[in-house]
Amino acid sequence: MNIIDRGTIYPGNKQCNRNSCIFPSVCILADGRWVAGFRAAPSKSELPGQEVVITWSDDEGKNWSELITPFIQQMVDGRQGSFRTVHLLALGGQRLLAALSWIDQTKPELAFFNTVTEGLLDARIFLSFSEDGGESWSLPSLMDTPAFPVPTPTTGPVLRLGNGELACQFELNKHYDDPAVWRHSAVLMFSKDEGVTWKEHSIAAHDPANRFYYWDQRPSVFSSGELLNVFWTYDNELAQYANIHMRKSVDHGRTWSEYRDTGVPGQPAPVVPFGDNAIAMVYVDRTGTPAIRMKTSKDGGLSWSEATLDVSKPEGASQTREKGSMQDAWAEMSLYSKGLPGTAVLANGDILIVYYDGPGTDYTGIEWVRVQKPKH
Repeated sequence: MNIIDRGTIYPGNKQCNRNSCIFPSVCILADGRWVAGFRAAPSKSELPGQEVVITWSDDEGKNWSELITPFIQQMVDGRQGSFRTVHLLALGGQRLLAALSWIDQTKPELAFFNTVTEGLLDARIFLSFSEDGGESWSLPSLMDTPAFPVPTPTTGPVLRLGNGELACQFELNKHYDDPAVWRHSAVLMFSKDEGVTWKEHSIAAHDPANRFYYWDQRPSVFSSGELLNVFWTYDNELAQYANIHMRKSVDHGRTWSEYRDTGVPGQPAPVVPFGDNAIAMVYVDRTGTPAIRMKTSKDGGLSWSEATLDVSKPEGASQTREKGSMQDAWAEMSLYSKGLPGTAVLANGDILIVYYDGPGTDYTGIEWVRVQKPKH
């Protein structure tokens, strides 16, 4: 595993109220263009002033276009909101699909997470298409999720499945002032008509005992059509993170295997297949000094190599805190200044990794690293 190039997509810019750049997503077009999107805001926890932006590079990351903010803010049921995340899928040629997470901003003084009830501000999914490599976008349209009348923040890009369908990924939360116990689920919703309608869904992860939360699902589609989904796993009983867990689906996400503990700690990106049954997994390791790391597996994730590649330089003090409740877990998340890696595969098989990083919680930019295709 060798890093062969790296660079900065956007360093953060205090003058533009874009100090805090997080939630990166990247995809590769057929002509080699890299298209990236992320959320920029005056500070990490600040919702007023947040925006999602798009940029692209036509020279493999050496230069990036000026940021554009192409997504016109939309209202839901008469309520004003703002877009918090954007996740990108290349559809072939110059076409792209953006999945946008809309957050209710009717009361801009409210924090995203209610520390009393453990509820979230209302979150909905909007979709937007580009026909010209990301340079212009359609008016965002609200995705219909009638089975889930609760906040549904996206967890990654829409997927192109092996059977040709699209799958939109999100997780279930409860309404802001709902006093009931939060029961988390990771969901995939399917479209047979290129995103016009979404009539079927499956539960990709849920613990009926409500002990484990399988957060931030990161599904990958293999050439065989199988899906491998990895999860940032939280033990609600012990109030601490467990190792990354994984599940497989051989029927296009309709049913899933038993959970498997990977033995790897941290918060994963979607795994990347690179030949036969070999895969690479990028993840955030916060067991000590926070770092973005990568491991490989030759057996589809049943075991992992001893060798670990440091994608980012481990630096700074630990941002892990002693936790006794869900409120403590959310408070810890608000401190992170490195994380949320995303992955894409280049034409020659090299792995492109994007993540946010910076000197402090509210001062982060978007970085990219190119890793040579691992040997197997």
